[in-house]
Amino acid sequence: MTARVHGDAFATGGLADFAVNVWPEPRPRRLDTALEAALRDERYPDDRAARRAVAARHRRPVEEVLVANGACDALWLIATALRPRPAACVHPSFTEPEAALRAAGAEVTHVAREPAGWTFDPDAVPADAEVVVLGSPNNPTGDLAPPAAVRALLRPGRVVVVDESFMDFVAAETASLAAARLPGLVVVRSLTKLWSLAGVRAGYALGPPELIARLAAHRQPWSVNALACAAIAACAADTETPRAVASAAAAARARLLAGLAALPGVTAWPSAANFVLLAVEDGRAVVARLRAAGVAVRPAASFPGLDERHVRVAVRPGGDVDLLLGALAAALR
Repeated sequence: MTARVHGDAFATGGLADFAVNVWPEPRPRRLDTALEAALRDERYPDDRAARRAVAARHRRPVEEVLVANGACDALWLIATALRPRPAACVHPSFTEPEAALRAAGAEVTHVAREPAGWTFDPDAVPADAEVVVLGSPNNPTGDLAPPAAVRALLRPGRVVVVDESFMDFVAAETASLAAARLPGLVVVRSLTKLWSLAGVRAGYALGPPELIARLAAHRQPWSVNALACAAIAACAADTETPRAVASAAAAARARLLAGLAALPGVTAWPSAANFVLLAVEDGRAVVARLRAAGVAVRPAASFPGLDERHVRVAVRPGGDVDLLLGALAAALR
């Protein structure tokens, strides 16, 4: 069974948080206003406005949109509604899809990425896999899945799930498959990361209408809370914040990668997201020293295919990059 460990388990006790991949800047005022209005609303949740907003954002019919209490809610719903027997997860990656599939009775095959560039071979996916899950940008490696590789996974009777929870940090629209209306393709998105909404739990899935209807039929009424519905509607209509945050995150990531390249004994991989995966000789000791210095990072050994040398660090704005680099340099000494 794959370990279910997440970054928030390490960001405790007032530590400087480089373990959780949530952009730490204040939310747009109009988003907070929408959340406050939803909190005061005495009616049952109504997800229709949220679905329309998502459909408009991605230029898809509303019947192809399912809103959710976070991307994780959508990933678990896919597993429990479809209940595949053979399934595959492309690893190392976010472990909740595999946990959900196994809980639903699936036998899950690991398809390994090549560490040089974290690429994967679509032909390595078992032909009988009924559900295949991969991330883009992938957590924790930060790589983007080539759309051609994803399309190569599609076949009759198979559902391919692409977790695009961090795609809002990517400026290039062509990197996303959210607008691709392909049989068997489901794209899952999260609003947690870019809009600092970890506690609200807001996300959605996009897919063929018959598949979206099947997923919706497997959930209880009013299953997406009013705050999540309000957040989804507001964020889907907001084009300014993603552009601004993606630009700021790219600049901070470039500074971080340049600083990591100057540290002896550190290997860091390029990333398209708001985190970077690195490897050091004694990862466990380095993580412990950073923690003693007041800095939390994410040990990455719980991701299938990685080990204690691997550490994931979140990209943070401004001087926070220098804080992390200084603490890491001291920990390595």
